[in-house]
Amino acid sequence: MQIGRRNFVKLAASAGALPLLSRPSRAQLAPNPSSVRPPSPAERAAMARLAQAFMGKFDVPGLSVAIGYAGAIVHQAAYGLADLEQNEAATPHHLFRIASISKMITSVTLFRLIEENRVKLTDRVFGPGALLGTDYGGPPYSPGIDQITLEHLLTHTGGGWTNDNRDPMFSHPHMDHAQLISWTLANRPLDHPPGQHYAYSNFGYCVLGRVIEKLTGRRYDEHVRSEVLARCGVTDMTIAGNTREQRQPGEVAYYSRGESPYGIDVRRMDSHGGWIATPTDLVQFLMHVDGYARPTNILRPHTIQTMTTAPSYSPDYAKGFCINRSDNWWHNGSLPGTSTIAVRTHGGFCWSAFTNTRRQNTSMDSELDQLNWTMARQVGEWRVA
Repeated sequence: MQIGRRNFVKLAASAGALPLLSRPSRAQLAPNPSSVRPPSPAERAAMARLAQAFMGKFDVPGLSVAIGYAGAIVHQAAYGLADLEQNEAATPHHLFRIASISKMITSVTLFRLIEENRVKLTDRVFGPGALLGTDYGGPPYSPGIDQITLEHLLTHTGGGWTNDNRDPMFSHPHMDHAQLISWTLANRPLDHPPGQHYAYSNFGYCVLGRVIEKLTGRRYDEHVRSEVLARCGVTDMTIAGNTREQRQPGEVAYYSRGESPYGIDVRRMDSHGGWIATPTDLVQFLMHVDGYARPTNILRPHTIQTMTTAPSYSPDYAKGFCINRSDNWWHNGSLPGTSTIAVRTHGGFCWSAFTNTRRQNTSMDSELDQLNWTMARQVGEWRVA
């Protein structure tokens, strides 16, 4: 979850789309109501060769992919090994840490609460009368903190706490959410006034998880599972554990060079990077918030439009979703032992691909994105741009 890596994937995803001059209307982009056929055996074999070439290039133990259209999963496949030590073959049912793709889920959860008139984008987050009040200390705060709104956190324009070597979410491992937020408010002044500068912030999405808990009176993951994921037909997603021994049944093992996949507090990352899922789970989720007619979305069209519209000072990142002028939406994820991507395309498809490793300082992330596009293009009738 590093800024450079995320922006690199952003450029790659833009390159994989049609170079449109302006954002098309949703009516123009609605998928054909007729279902698309699944890949033929020959097309699946071609997809497998592409996947295996990618895995060989980056020494990836396990890779899992899923593609959906108009509410149906039209392709899912897994390659390689879920667990090297056990020689366990990867299957489409294996769970992976999805890292920052979790931000999509947190955003959708908040927009459902907005639709229920329980919160507004303009609501302030910290201070007397704000969403979290003085639960985490103050006032007085450092300048600007009491002016941060829900929209600022969703768009990474809160003014500070960026994903760099001082990212609060990768420090103070002994602290729980409340302690970490209190410490950060007391010790980390903002770098910019809220609403003026984009800086990708895991900590901001950690705070959004606490907003969800305050509004609902429930634990973040419990509310998301019952009020968002279950409505998308997704039942087996949960928050990851930290150690190899804390893996869920059916979860892959993670591998990385020069960094420990089990040396970070993934559970504390819940609302910004903590979920585990199958690629099919993510595709099912995306197809229920993609703005297309089928299946019925769990958000209203106007809400989806707002959620996927970026502020003028950050045109490539909306609210939990990266976007481009071709009307593709996506998010990638990156943690030690994990590289992932999930995409909603302007042509009606949704897809995702997860691996159980990452290779820093390589083109792995961008090529994982391109792999999805290239695999989908093996079925000419799909008309993938």
